[in-house]
Amino acid sequence: MEKLDITAIILTKDEEKHIKRCIHSVKEVCKYVLVVDSYSTDRTCQYAEEMEARVVQHGFKNQAQQFNWAIDNLDISTEWIWRVDADEYISSELANNVADALPSIPSDVNGIYVDKLIIFLGKPLYHGSWHPAPQLKLIRKGHGRSENKPMDEHLVITDGRTTKVKGDQVDDNLNSLSWWIEKHNKYADREALNMLSMAYGLGDQSYEVEPKFWGTAVQRKRWFKMKYARMPLYIRPFLNFFGRYIIYGGFLDRNHRWYVLQCFWYRYLVDSKIYEVKKRLGFDENKIKEYLKQNFLESFNVK
Repeated sequence: MEKLDITAIILTKDEEKHIKRCIHSVKEVCKYVLVVDSYSTDRTCQYAEEMEARVVQHGFKNQAQQFNWAIDNLDISTEWIWRVDADEYISSELANNVADALPSIPSDVNGIYVDKLIIFLGKPLYHGSWHPAPQLKLIRKGHGRSENKPMDEHLVITDGRTTKVKGDQVDDNLNSLSWWIEKHNKYADREALNMLSMAYGLGDQSYEVEPKFWGTAVQRKRWFKMKYARMPLYIRPFLNFFGRYIIYGGFLDRNHRWYVLQCFWYRYLVDSKIYEVKKRLGFDENKIKEYLKQNFLESFNVK
């Protein structure tokens, strides 16, 4: 396969378990592979360099800022940029379809959606509205960036229109269940403040996915999340689990651990941490908003 005018950007921090798989999946289709590393202490950088990727190290604040720093400050000579997480890989079908589609993409198309497939503890998730779940992963240089959010960030284009290419970008983390639980406990701290910010209408809307029920899959997901953020605590995790597992057929995946842990336990943990913040601040809305501005939004440069 002839390499295309694409630079793959991979953000890493101690990803030696995944980085070879990730780079191998993109190097045959992308002209360049750029690894932006957050000072890994394992063999991530060594492995990346062995696979002829360019490695640059930069201090990490969050995924959005790291990606935007890369496209704003690093020398990227290709017309297209492909955002790939270290624990993801590009399916052969997707690589071939991008190779077929890219040469004939109209000049006003500045973003390409691809399908996301999640594999959890070795089992793929095809139901529960988890798949195909199109996400914007390729952007034309100078015409897109990551929305300025410390959690649940997506790429957005700043002008033009988008198209979609069939094929899966596979999210398959190989770490243990204990690692996943520890990671999501940390995520829950940030997501609790993120949900509070959404509920109170705080944040930077200049480069964010527009919540829209009749829009793209990502816009519809954001619309639902905005509604979810304003629902009563402790009730919404039950509704989320019921919707994903029953209404959207998640039970057909036979991956019950994912639906209990991700769709119920994690969301219940987030609500518990939200309640903890509200209680500590006496359920005073003004104090909560001030706390968010000082301890969450400003720490991520989000006004």
